[in-house]
Amino acid sequence: MLIVALTGGIGSGKSHVAKYFHQLGSYVFDADQLARIAIERGSKGFDEVVTTFGDQILKDGDIDRRKLGEIIFSDPTAKSKLEAIVHPEVQRLFEEAKKSLPMDAIVIYEIPLLAESNSRSRFDYAITVESDVETRTSRLKERGLASHEIVGRMAAQASREDRVSHCDLVIENNGDEDALLRRVEEIWQSVLLPLAKNPSK
Repeated sequence: MLIVALTGGIGSGKSHVAKYFHQLGSYVFDADQLARIAIERGSKGFDEVVTTFGDQILKDGDIDRRKLGEIIFSDPTAKSKLEAIVHPEVQRLFEEAKKSLPMDAIVIYEIPLLAESNSRSRFDYAITVESDVETRTSRLKERGLASHEIVGRMAAQASREDRVSHCDLVIENNGDEDALLRRVEEIWQSVLLPLAKNPSK
C-alpha cells in the first residue's frame, strides 16, 4: 500500500487534485473530513472540545465550526488545544479506514497541516499543491470568505517554503483545470504507479 500525503495552503486547489487522483483510481481520505467526524455530537472529541472552549461554540446543540475557527485562528494557544484533541482521533480513524483497503491500494491523504504537524514520516511520499497568493485569495473569496478571514487563515498556516521542504514534489496550480488534470495524470503515470509497484525505490 502506497500512502501519499497531499498538502498545500488554503485555496491552493488540493481538493481538485485529490478528486483527479480519485478518478484515476486512488483511495482518497480528507483529514479535515475526519476531523469533522472526530468532533461530531455524541463523540468523545465533541465532549472534550465543549469542555475546553465552553458553550459559546455551540449552535443548536452542535459545534459551530465557523465560531470555533474564529477562535483558533486568532489564538495559537487555543489552536494547539484543539489539535491536541482532534489529531489523535483523526489518526485513529484513518488507521481504522485503511484496514478495509486492498493491499496494493494507492492512498491519497489530503492533509493541510502536514508541515505544521510534523507528520511527514507517516507517509511514503508527499506532494504539495501551490498557487500564488492572489489566485488563492480570489478562490477563497468565491467560497464566501471575507478578506480578514483569508489573511488570518493564510497566516496561521506554514509558509510555501516550509511546505515544499516537507514534500517530494510540487504541483503549481495557477492555470486552468485542464492543465491541472494533465499534471495530475502525468504524476500518476510517471511517479505514483511506479512507486506502488516498486515501493523500495
